Amino acid sequence: MQLHFSPSMRSITISSSNGFVDLMKIKVAARHISYRTLFHTILVLAFLLPFVFILTAVVTLEGVNKCSSFDCLGRRFGPRILRRVDHSGRLVRDFQKILNEVKSADIPDNLRLPDSFDQLVLEIQNNQYDARTFALKLRAMMEKFEREIRESKFAELMNKHFAASSVPKGIYCLSLRLTDEYSSNAHARKQLPSPELLPLLTDNSYHHFVLSTDNILAASVVVASTVQSSLKPEKVVFHVITDKKTYAGMHSWFALNSVSPAIVEVKGIHQFDWLTRENVPVLEALEGHSSIRNYYHGNHIAGANLSSTTPRTFASKLQARSPKYISLLNHIRIYLPELFPNLDKVVFLDDDVVIQHDLSPLWEIDLGGKVNGAVETCNGEDNWVMSKRFKNYFNFSHPLIAENLDPEECAWAYGMNIFDLRAWRQTGIREAYHAWLKENLKSNLTMWKLGTLPPALIAFRGHVHPIDPSWHLLGLGYQIKTDVESVKKAAVIHYNGQSKPWLYIGFEHLRPFWTKYVNYSNDFIRNCHILES
Repeated sequence: MQLHFSPSMRSITISSSNGFVDLMKIKVAARHISYRTLFHTILVLAFLLPFVFILTAVVTLEGVNKCSSFDCLGRRFGPRILRRVDHSGRLVRDFQKILNEVKSADIPDNLRLPDSFDQLVLEIQNNQYDARTFALKLRAMMEKFEREIRESKFAELMNKHFAASSVPKGIYCLSLRLTDEYSSNAHARKQLPSPELLPLLTDNSYHHFVLSTDNILAASVVVASTVQSSLKPEKVVFHVITDKKTYAGMHSWFALNSVSPAIVEVKGIHQFDWLTRENVPVLEALEGHSSIRNYYHGNHIAGANLSSTTPRTFASKLQARSPKYISLLNHIRIYLPELFPNLDKVVFLDDDVVIQHDLSPLWEIDLGGKVNGAVETCNGEDNWVMSKRFKNYFNFSHPLIAENLDPEECAWAYGMNIFDLRAWRQTGIREAYHAWLKENLKSNLTMWKLGTLPPALIAFRGHVHPIDPSWHLLGLGYQIKTDVESVKKAAVIHYNGQSKPWLYIGFEHLRPFWTKYVNYSNDFIRNCHILES
C-alpha cells in the first residue's frame, strides 16, 4: 500500500503496491483543513485500513472448519460490514428436507452402524458421506438405540416382577425355623390367647383387627406398629388368619413374642369350619382351573405384543398376573361376616401396612348404615394410585361391564377398611362377588385382570362410606417420589405395589418407616440374617 501526496497538498491518493489501483483519494481544502488535522487523519486511516483488509480476507475464507478468534469475528461482523448473506438458515432447511426424505426410506439390512457418536463422526471423516447417507445412518442409529432402551425397560420390569413375586431367603428361613420350633418347643405351641382371655375374642367393646397373611415378618410389623401406636393397647385384639403351611410358624412367633397387653389369635384357613367347598366354590375353581393357573403362573412374555405395548401397560399387566390373586387367603375378607359371626365391627388390615397413629377413633366413625369405610382413590393427581376410577379397572368394551357400570365412578382402596359386619349381614355382597367372579371366568378373564379389588368394587357398590384420606396413605410401593412429610402425618401408610419394604427393590428412603418396628435383636431374625438395611 502506498500514499501519494499532490505537490499542492490538496489531494492524497492511497493505491495498491503495484500502483495500478487507486483504493482511496482524499481532496483537501487548504482553507478549511490544517496540516495538523490532515496528519491526524492520515494516522487514523493508516491504523484502520490494515484491520479492514484482514477482516475482509477472513470473511472471504469461510470454508475453514475451526473457528479462530479472527474467524469468529469475521463471521459475526464481516457480513454486516460487507453486506454478505448468512446461509445457515438455508443449510438447516436443506437438512430438514433430507431428514424428511429418509424418514420413510427403507434401511438396508446389511447397513453397518457405528456404536457411538464418535464412531459416526470418524466414519464421516474417513468415508466422506453425503448428507443423505449421513441422515440415513443417523436415523438407523436412533431406531436401534430406541429398540435397545425399550427392550431393557421390559427386561427391568420382568426382573422386578420376579423379585416382587419371590420370597426373600431370610423370610423363608424365618418360617422354616419357627415351624421347626413349633414341633420341638412346647412354649411355641401354647394356646393363643390363654384360656382366660378367650371370651375377649368376641367382646364388641374391644377393638378388633383382622390380618390375613402368610408373611410372618410382615405380620409382626403390622401387629407391633398397631399396639405401639395405640393409646389403649389393652383394648386391641388381633385376629391373624394364615394358610395351613404357615400356621405353625405364625403361631410360634406370636407365642414366643408377646405383644401384651394386646391380644393375638392365630388361625389357619383349615381351622374355619365355614370355609368349605360348598361355601366357596368359585374360589376353589380359581385355584384349580388349569387355564387360570397357567395365566398366573405361566410365561408372562408369551403372547405379549411388546412392540405395541407401553412399558407402563406391560407393568400393569404383570402386576395383574401376580399369583397371590388366586389365593383363597387374598379373598378371605369377603367372608368376614361368616368367619366372625359374633363381631359387629372390625378393621381389616393388609400385611404391607404400618400403623403410625392410634386407630381407636375409627370405631367412632358413623358409617351411615354403609358396610365399608374406605378411602376413595379418585381425587388425587398421581396416575398410579389416587386417580383411579372404574375405567382403570374394567374392560368397558365388554357388554356386561358397559351395561352395568359407570366408567367415571370413583374407586376406593383395600388395605385399611372399617367393616360394619352387622350391616353387611343384611346385604347380598358375598353373592354378588361370587356371581361376578363366575362371569369373569366364563369370559376368560376379559372383564378385568387385576386381582381381588375389581369384583369387590362391584359387590360393594352402594355400600361404601368415604373416610378422610389422612387415615390411609397409599402408594409407598409404587412411587419413589412419595412425599416424606405426608408419610409422617398419615395414620396408616400402605406399601401397595411391587416395592415392598422387606424386598431389596423397596425404596430406601421409605423403608425406615417399616423397619423401625422389626425386632432385629430377636434370635430367629438374627439367625436368618434379616438385617436392617
